[in-house]
Amino acid sequence: MALSKEEREQFLAEPHIAALSVSAGDKRGPLTVPIWYQYTPGGEPWLITGNGSRKHRLIETQRQFTLMVDRVEPTVRYVAVDGQVSRIEPGTDEQLVELTKRYLPPDKVDGYLEFARREHGESVAIFLEPRHWLSADLGAI
Repeated sequence: MALSKEEREQFLAEPHIAALSVSAGDKRGPLTVPIWYQYTPGGEPWLITGNGSRKHRLIETQRQFTLMVDRVEPTVRYVAVDGQVSRIEPGTDEQLVELTKRYLPPDKVDGYLEFARREHGESVAIFLEPRHWLSADLGAI
């Protein structure tokens, strides 16, 4: 059964790890990788990735991508959203902190932030303008 607009937006707003897919060109399947993202219902999903990373280059070239999140309990549910890139801008430390706090327990945040600041280098924030949604709750299996 398809989810309502409110149900799909609320589900996407939960801290699921998304599968990001972006076309990798004619001779390959899409690049599909797990990624942390942020979303507020009614807004634009966004993510941060390394400046110049393969994800960044492909998304910048294609100007569109897909995010898909799912779960298996208490029911099998998924939401996929795709659309156009609305903007790409330099990533900020505030965005890194926001994503880290979204996904990690409080006692792990500081250690991860120290690691990420030291090892990840410059980042970009990529914002998605949602255009197409696909969602369902298949019930308990």
